[in-house]
Amino acid sequence: MQPRVRKPVHDAYWRFAARRQLIFHRRARGEPAPWTRDPILQRFKFCNAYRASDRVSQYLIREVIYSPAARELDAEDAFLRVVLFRLFSKESTWDALEAATAGVRRDTLDPDQLGDLLDELRSRQSIYTAAFILCAHDAYGMPSKHRNHLALVSEMFRPSRLGRQLARARSLQDVYEALLGWPLIGPFMAYQLAIDLNYTEHLNFDEDAFTVPGPGAVRGLKKVFSDFGGLSPAQLILRMVARQEEEFARLGVDWQNLYGRRLHAIDCQGLFCETDKYARQAFPELKSNRVRIKQEYRPGAAPLELFYPPKWDLNHRLPRPQQTLDGLARTKQPPAAKNRVKTRGDAWRKLTPAGATATIGR
Repeated sequence: MQPRVRKPVHDAYWRFAARRQLIFHRRARGEPAPWTRDPILQRFKFCNAYRASDRVSQYLIREVIYSPAARELDAEDAFLRVVLFRLFSKESTWDALEAATAGVRRDTLDPDQLGDLLDELRSRQSIYTAAFILCAHDAYGMPSKHRNHLALVSEMFRPSRLGRQLARARSLQDVYEALLGWPLIGPFMAYQLAIDLNYTEHLNFDEDAFTVPGPGAVRGLKKVFSDFGGLSPAQLILRMVARQEEEFARLGVDWQNLYGRRLHAIDCQGLFCETDKYARQAFPELKSNRVRIKQEYRPGAAPLELFYPPKWDLNHRLPRPQQTLDGLARTKQPPAAKNRVKTRGDAWRKLTPAGATATIGR
């Protein structure tokens, strides 16, 4: 039995992906707003079609994994940084942790001292992302969520623990299952972490061999499909991965992928979550436990330097010239720094062709 689609919503899934990706490319090229004529996309905030292009993932890749200092670290320190960053998914929190430790590593991770730091930071601002809700029970007997998370990461990276499990992994699913065995790590977070760890140079597993749909993706699947046809949510996501070129061609959609990279399972999973949000406006008759889109789009965030895992071989294809967030003014670099970009702290770092960057917001 084949799955049955709700054709208007199924088609909207692909059209949304193409329109959202076109916004991304137009901004990357520095074109002025508006970047779309879709009134829903103009009004509300949506994630990128490609997970790795979103702001927090870009920060993770560029600053946490591939910053000049981080590139010199061994695999376990690299893994620790990824896990700790993703648990908070907050750039300002990571900046505070990096400053306090002079570089987060196993030998600088002191849960008590960093717990005090985050106590103080929490009194002034949020230290966690609002994008998703994390398990908050006191698995390690600590009075606050962040202290339990610090204790978790400290335990994970003791000798012969998670590092050894990851060294033995032979697939993305192995990485996921190793993470899922730890307290405070549920299925959604385990999958997100597995993808993040796979961005590093130390793991390179097939992203399309395994996927775990989150709650938002399941809501989107139920809107796109009227009958799953006996397939699991994960199988339906992988079906979309396999059919992407066929579907874009069928609809005559102007699909511009990520500089030669196809949508992978993590991206198609995320697109179901975004389609669930989009459908709240486009197809309000399709009811779920979420009835409105929480965040409206407001420009004004600082520009990003686009950067992808070097093993993807995309960075030399990024657009130039660089422009500011709203596309109104082009950034100009000193004549002697043509092959350099300005980084955090006003320091200059040289970039190889594989490390070229472009500027984009959102």
